[in-house]
Amino acid sequence: MSDKQDNPSSSGDAVDSGPEADSNGVGVDKPAKASIFSKPLFWIVLVAVVAAIAISGTLYYLHEQQYESTDDAFVDAHIVRIAPTVAGTLRFVADADNRHVEPGQLLAVIDAAGTEARVTEAGANSAQAQAQLDQTRAQIVAAQATRDQAAAQARAPLATSVKTALDLARYEALHRLDPGAIAAQKLDEARAQARSAAAEAMAARRQVDSAEAQIIVARRQIGASQALIAARQAQVRQAQVTLGDNRLTAPIAGQVVNRQVNVGSFVGPGTQLMAIIPDHVWVTANFKETQLRHMRIGDAVTIKVDAYPDVAFKGHVDSIQRGAGQAFALLPPQNATGNYVKVVQRVPVRIEFDVKGGPDPRKYPIGPGMSVVPTVKLGGR
Repeated sequence: MSDKQDNPSSSGDAVDSGPEADSNGVGVDKPAKASIFSKPLFWIVLVAVVAAIAISGTLYYLHEQQYESTDDAFVDAHIVRIAPTVAGTLRFVADADNRHVEPGQLLAVIDAAGTEARVTEAGANSAQAQAQLDQTRAQIVAAQATRDQAAAQARAPLATSVKTALDLARYEALHRLDPGAIAAQKLDEARAQARSAAAEAMAARRQVDSAEAQIIVARRQIGASQALIAARQAQVRQAQVTLGDNRLTAPIAGQVVNRQVNVGSFVGPGTQLMAIIPDHVWVTANFKETQLRHMRIGDAVTIKVDAYPDVAFKGHVDSIQRGAGQAFALLPPQNATGNYVKVVQRVPVRIEFDVKGGPDPRKYPIGPGMSVVPTVKLGGR
């Protein structure tokens, strides 16, 4: 017990050794450890770090204020749906599923047996109308010859009529001067001859007029025949157009998708056979109306397609729709009735891909409906 009291250092507890003694045995107090907050270097580093964070945050905020992005966007295109205008059975269907086609490439052929018969019939009717026109022209020539013959034959009766009329006039003049100068019988014969000659001249004139009328009728028949020929030729063209409608070709360049028929299928007018996705596609991005304040047409856009997240496509703002999407809905909301709750609307923005200066989207299987995330570099800021 006394050993423990005499030698405290033997205890397991830590004991303050008290002031240290110097070389002369004089006690000296141990200096206290300085706090880190009292060191100038700490405050210099802290201020530098806080300043760097503040500057970085400010720069990041200002940088992000120059961009607008949305995930409510998708690839869009004018899809061309191939459908016939005539009914029939498919005789040929191109094996072009998910393949690229060029304008004018044959896609399908509808059996055209009935259409070919109508084309033949229309051609025969046109030939018949042409033959009638030729016949009418021949009739005009014949009528003109008849008119000329009648006119020639009418010269003698006309001359006789004139002569007898003059003779009768002289006889009557003599009779008025001297009733005994000419016999009454002679005067009666002159009068009879004059009447007969006048009747023959009148008949000759009527024959000439009849021939003229036949010429007029024939000429009018030519007009009718020409109109009939035009109608027949229109029928031929219509039949040929109908025959051409039996052959369906690609109107644009693009990829064939959604083929729904095969050889032997019966189709009617308007039946969709397949569709073509054109080579020209764009992005329809539905931005919030509050994001359009500084957006301008022509602003550069970085486009990320979900299918190719590592590819940064380039583009530009092509147009901004004047009106929110809900304004064009089948049943637009009636905000003037009931309880109104303001909701930020979405406005469609069309973004075109830029082939130059970035990846070519035509080299990737990008089609309508695929999700994209466009980021617009605002040019108005």
